[in-house]
Amino acid sequence: MTAPSHAPPGRVTRKFRPPRFGLGGSPIGNLPAPDGDARATSTIDAAYGAGIRFFDTSPAYGLGVSERRFGTALARHPRGEYLVSTKVGGIVTGRGLRVDFSAAGIRQSLTESLERLRLDSIDIAFIQDPGEDWQQAIDEAYPVLHELRRQGVLHAIGAAMDDWQQLDRFVRATEVDTVLLAGQYSLLDQSALPLLDRCKAREVAAIVSGVLTPEVLQIDRSKSANVAVANVRARRIAAVCEAYGVSLPQVALAFPSRHPAVTSVLIGAASPAEIRADAALVRQPVPASLWADQELRKLLTVS
Repeated sequence: MTAPSHAPPGRVTRKFRPPRFGLGGSPIGNLPAPDGDARATSTIDAAYGAGIRFFDTSPAYGLGVSERRFGTALARHPRGEYLVSTKVGGIVTGRGLRVDFSAAGIRQSLTESLERLRLDSIDIAFIQDPGEDWQQAIDEAYPVLHELRRQGVLHAIGAAMDDWQQLDRFVRATEVDTVLLAGQYSLLDQSALPLLDRCKAREVAAIVSGVLTPEVLQIDRSKSANVAVANVRARRIAAVCEAYGVSLPQVALAFPSRHPAVTSVLIGAASPAEIRADAALVRQPVPASLWADQELRKLLTVS
């Protein structure tokens, strides 16, 4: 896990490649008081100590709390050593998150995020889940991000969604540098393969999250023979992995990057122990012979 290289302000950053693994900020924003701030800082510190240099957050995570906590923890490290991404299109108010994909709304959203993060610029600004406001995101949000990139306020433009078909539509309609897909590409679900193939063809960096699915975690935590605790197919995949001396979570973390479009995998964590354990897993190599195993290949291709 190496430090990112920052593109010069104004440069069109095609072939943008963030680090291989990053810390997802949703759990950080949801850590409750009274010790939530301290636990968040220790978790981010643990991630940094484990070599992670990519941190993703959003104003939606705890209504700005995640961004503020990342800003506090990362302020103690040299800015050139790490990459930060956040989302635009949501403005934190006293009543919750107000969705606004207008040009003015995007500017306000990003300005307030930078204040919480204690930064002058952001590495990636993701347009997050426009939904019914998709056309406004294309007509107003996307162009203003290009302008802000020319000004050096951000270095790469992305889109973040949990619907691969909507992301695919965005990739076809724009020239985003990167996409963030939540779910839909993991050991148990490769439905987003068409999106990733398009990203490869268009040189768009794909970042995926949600690979440690409930089925993966249930099997890892339960050593009983009761298949009711998890997906039967996941248990069969786990048996193949065990024959090669690797765990199901280890293989789940390694799997997405086998697609050439996937540059990064985000890992959510809410404690130092959790992120240290996950970082240890990603440092352990998965035998090449496992990926060639015919039983595994059959299990991965089951729809």
